[in-house]
Amino acid sequence: MRPRHTVADVLEMEQLQLKSLGLTSWHCRALQAIRRCRTKAMGGHIDKCDCCHALHISYNSCRNRHCPTCQGHKREEWIRAREGELLNVPYFHLVFTLPSEFNSYALSHGKIVYGSLFRAAWQTLRQFGDNPKHLGGRMGMIAVLHTWGQNMSLHPHLHCIVPGGGLNRSGQWKKAKSNGKYLFNVKSMSKVFRGKYVAELRKSGLKIPQEVYSAVFGKKWVVFAKQPFGSPRYVIEYLGRYTHKIAISNHRITDVDRKNRSVTFTAKDYRRAGKKVNLTLSSQEFVRRFALHVLPKGFTRIRHYGILSSSWKKEKLPKLQAELATVKIEPVRTKEPLLHRRCPVCKKGRLHTILLFNDRGPPENWRVLLKDRKLNGSN
Repeated sequence: MRPRHTVADVLEMEQLQLKSLGLTSWHCRALQAIRRCRTKAMGGHIDKCDCCHALHISYNSCRNRHCPTCQGHKREEWIRAREGELLNVPYFHLVFTLPSEFNSYALSHGKIVYGSLFRAAWQTLRQFGDNPKHLGGRMGMIAVLHTWGQNMSLHPHLHCIVPGGGLNRSGQWKKAKSNGKYLFNVKSMSKVFRGKYVAELRKSGLKIPQEVYSAVFGKKWVVFAKQPFGSPRYVIEYLGRYTHKIAISNHRITDVDRKNRSVTFTAKDYRRAGKKVNLTLSSQEFVRRFALHVLPKGFTRIRHYGILSSSWKKEKLPKLQAELATVKIEPVRTKEPLLHRRCPVCKKGRLHTILLFNDRGPPENWRVLLKDRKLNGSN
């Protein structure tokens, strides 16, 4: 079902106020792209089904990775690519979270602060994995950056999916020593993660006052570890909730009040056991919070490490899968065709673009143009 209200609706309402929010040109470009997504301003195209030959007129998508309207098929494509990379071992979910003291630096130096988060998390995991006392094997990790909380405030953290084991020096798989109950001691990991992250920041040259470092060292950093997945086949379904997620989905917006210029959306209150509540913000504050989560240009928010890195798994992963495949891993969902570019009428054919048009809309005689093309033998 299509949502009643969208982020684009709010941006359209506040388009004249965007400059007053003090946003960078990069943030404004992203917000303007989302505002114009699938509207006349983007231009469009006419598609034809190769099965039932139905014609469809559509406006173009913005394809911005922060757009809540454009993420569905990208998520499905990514998930299907990962399904063939599963190992028949337990998987663990770890969350590495930054203290709020670094939030202001994340806004002004996002590449450094977020990049250091990725590196520190992997260095922490690798240190425990390489140590024979804890495992003694080369591990792997898929990490996804999220920068938001349920109320859209800035809350940078990494969701990491980690196979429960690693490869020893002889290339054999070595299971985690916890009998599948947990990966490593989270209190020990938290202390190591704190040291690794601060070391990365100092190395980056980012000027942070010593009192900030003193404050964060006085806190307990928490690496959150969930119970292992019941089966490897559930890992991909779980990952699908996190990979192409953005600060807020359109379906969470319950009301856009243009008269009072306010936005109401649902959020989970974790202080009340995750109970759903309604939050209302001014439309300007909503846009400001949404803009907090526009990532720096060219920044990669999904990264693969160790035995799950692209360079390693391309050649060695199939062999490891064969060694561990005592049972066949079935994907959690059926392999139905992706709906992207699928004809909405017959549900079978694929759509092929036969005519493009700009923001003026399709030409008045577009049916005649298509008929002439057909008579002339062009597609």
